[in-house]
Amino acid sequence: MMNERVHELLNDQINKEFYSAYLYLDFSNYFKERGLDGFANWYMIQAQEERDHAMLFYQFLQNESKKVTLGAIDKPDKELTSDMDVLLAGLEHEKYVTSLIHNIYAEAYEAKDFRTMQFLDWFVKEQGEEETNANDMITKMELFGSDPKSLYMLNQELAARVYSAPSLVL
Repeated sequence: MMNERVHELLNDQINKEFYSAYLYLDFSNYFKERGLDGFANWYMIQAQEERDHAMLFYQFLQNESKKVTLGAIDKPDKELTSDMDVLLAGLEHEKYVTSLIHNIYAEAYEAKDFRTMQFLDWFVKEQGEEETNANDMITKMELFGSDPKSLYMLNQELAARVYSAPSLVL
């Protein structure tokens, strides 16, 4: 049985995931305006993933016969002044989301809510991958971002990314 605190945190996470999608759409817009379509593509796909994550939380609560209450989604508030600012903001945001997932997990553990813990296992792993991807983008930008030819090749690499829906089964 899901306790109220876990229910509240899971419901709030829906909003946080939709905010993440908004944030990544903002990042995509930034790179599109810069003419870096590959980077824009990469963050557009990130936005799609975040929307799917929100829907997984939504579906989980519905499957648990818990009320879903949708809140307003905040406007992204990051000041984007350079390519590296965007990448660093992405890593910072992923670390924040990881902390949110860990907090929900800790509450579920405290409540002995094993079903929620099992559901969150996928997100714990996913957040590890998200932080690794964000770190890798920063490393590549540090190595290649100042050279126009290398930046072009990195942009081409990111343009090749395609969307793949999450494989979590509820």
